[in-house]
Amino acid sequence: MLADILQSELVTSVLGALIAVAAAVVVVLVVALVFRIAAKRRHWAGQLIDTARRPFRAALVVCFVWASLGITVTDPQASSAIGLVMRILAIVTIAWLVGAVIVFLENLGLARYRIDTPDNRVARRVRTQVLILKRLSIVVVVVVALGAVLLSFPGAQTFGASLLASAGLLSIIAGLAVQSSLSNVFSGMQLAFSDAIRVDDVVIVEEEWGRVEEITLTYVVVHIWDDRRMILPSTYFTSRPYQNWTRRNSELLGSVEFDLDWRVTPQHMREELDRVLSRTPLWDKRVSVLQVTDAVGGYVRIRILVSAVDAPALFDLRCFVREELVTWLHEQSPVSLPRVRVQDTAAADMRRPSLDPEPNPGTGGLFSGDPEAENRKSLFTGRIDVVRPAEPE
Repeated sequence: MLADILQSELVTSVLGALIAVAAAVVVVLVVALVFRIAAKRRHWAGQLIDTARRPFRAALVVCFVWASLGITVTDPQASSAIGLVMRILAIVTIAWLVGAVIVFLENLGLARYRIDTPDNRVARRVRTQVLILKRLSIVVVVVVALGAVLLSFPGAQTFGASLLASAGLLSIIAGLAVQSSLSNVFSGMQLAFSDAIRVDDVVIVEEEWGRVEEITLTYVVVHIWDDRRMILPSTYFTSRPYQNWTRRNSELLGSVEFDLDWRVTPQHMREELDRVLSRTPLWDKRVSVLQVTDAVGGYVRIRILVSAVDAPALFDLRCFVREELVTWLHEQSPVSLPRVRVQDTAAADMRRPSLDPEPNPGTGGLFSGDPEAENRKSLFTGRIDVVRPAEPE
C-alpha cells in the first residue's frame, strides 16, 4: 500500500516540486555568491543584488516548479490547469524581475549625474529624461505582461479579435474620452526630451516661486518656497507661458530699491554697498550696481543690482543688502530718509510785506518784446478788411 502511495501521481508531483524548489535555491545561492564576490570590486553588483534579489528568486522558483510539474503531471486536464496557473505566475514574476532591472539601470545611470553641485544643468537634464524613460518602460512592461496574461486564457485571441471588429463608434468615444490623458502623456514626454524644464529647475508658475520636484508622464510637481506642492498637468508647460530661472545657468540678478529724500548722496551709498557685499559669501562678485532710476514725486529712487549663484542665495543676498543699508541710512545718513514736506501758504502770505512789485520787463516772446515779435503780432491781430461783392446796377 505504501508503494502505491509513493507511486501515485500526486506524491510524485509534490516531490518533484520540492526538488525543483531545492534546485532553485541552490542556483540562487550560487548566483548570489558570484555577485557578492564581484561586489567587492564592482559597486554595481551589490546594487543589483539589493534591487533584483527577490524577483529573481521568485522567477527562478516558478520556472523550476513549472518545469517539474510539466514532467510529473500526466493527466491532460490537470496538466492544462497547472500549466495555465504556472504560466501566469511566470509572466508576473518575470515582469517583476524586468521592472527591478529597469530600476537598477536607472539608479546606476543617475549615480553618475549628481544635482547637488553648482553647475548641474546637464545632470538635471539627464535625470529628468531617465526618470521619464523609467516610468515609460515600466508602463510598457506592465502592459505587455497584462496582455500576455490575458492571452494565456483559452479563447482570449478570439475574444480580442471580435472586440476589435465590433469597436466602431465605441472606439471613437473612448478615444475622445482619453484625449486629455493622452495629451498629458505626450506633453510629459515632450518636456523630458525638449529640455524646456528639468528636475530641480527654479520656475515661477501661477505667480508662485518654486522648484521642480518631480516630472511624470502626466503631471509636474512644483515645490513652492513655503513647502507647499503645486501639481500641474504636463500640458500646462506646453501651452502656457512660465518663467524658468535656471534654463541655461543658475546665476541670477536681483534688485533692491529705495525711495529716499533728495538730499541723499548716491556716491556715499555706493561705497557702503561695496563694503556690505565684501562681508557676505552670498555675493558671487559678478554684478554690483547702484543707480538713480527716478527722481519725481518728491523722492529719489535708488536701484541696486546684485548677483548670486542661484535663486535661494539671491533671495538671502537681497534681504541682507536691504537690512544693512536701512541700518546705514538710519545711523549714518538720516538726512537721506524720505520726508513729506508741507508748506502753510496762508501763513506765508501774512508774513509777506505789502509792497507793490516792480514791473518785470521779461524777455522777448513770440508776439511781444522786440520789433520782430510786434510785427508778427500785427499780422495776426491787425484789422482785416472785408471785401464785399459789388451790387448789381
